[in-house]
Amino acid sequence: KQEVRTLVNFIKIQKERGKAGLKTSPISYHCVFTGSPGTGKTTIARIVAKLYLHLGILQKGHLVETDRSGLVAEYTGQTAVKTNKIIDSAINGVLFIDEAYSVVGENQDDFGKEAIATLIKRMEDDRDKLVVIVAGYTKEMGKFMKSNPGFKSRFNRYIDFADYSPLELEEIFLSRCKSVDYSLVDGAKEELRKVINVAFQAKDNSFGNARFVRNLFEKTLEKQANRLAGLASVTKEILITIIRDDIAD
Repeated sequence: KQEVRTLVNFIKIQKERGKAGLKTSPISYHCVFTGSPGTGKTTIARIVAKLYLHLGILQKGHLVETDRSGLVAEYTGQTAVKTNKIIDSAINGVLFIDEAYSVVGENQDDFGKEAIATLIKRMEDDRDKLVVIVAGYTKEMGKFMKSNPGFKSRFNRYIDFADYSPLELEEIFLSRCKSVDYSLVDGAKEELRKVINVAFQAKDNSFGNARFVRNLFEKTLEKQANRLAGLASVTKEILITIIRDDIAD
């Protein structure tokens, strides 16, 4: 939030300097989002797109999400066409490339390089109406940004998305419960905390953060449904209640 707020404030002040007839610093609106899955990178990209629209940087402020499959073709001569097509759909908005390092791949294949070269050219040609946000794991994104000399000069704003803490994951779960009228009773909250802590301690690079919570929540509702299906009758109170045994493990 602080990084995005700083970006917005900087843009606002530069605009005010321009209105006052003062010199302004060149602004790169392109961003690099780094972090694990489920940490909100796509959500923040959508918010940034709307902020750019509000600030008058973009005319539409829509977000077009893509990855390697949306940029790289299977046959020679088709990648540039495919890449240009997806870029065209993002004009006056934000092109969000998730797992961007997969575009070139570990072997730096020619198709991936062609897609990147096409992207860099369009970023220059359409610099007043196209914003690009690339995202992925921190380590892999570091290598990716070094894969083409043109990247360094166009991306100078990096925002790192840290993993959620166990307490934050618990709050996300409880927020989901509240939003759809569920309530945890009879030690369910303590069991939830236990399950989250175990998963957090065992996490690796594939840990899903908020996605993990979403899956946990959905499995919990399924367990509750199986329990309630065996009852002769159910009340409103029973329908909204999640007990310890409902928490998925």
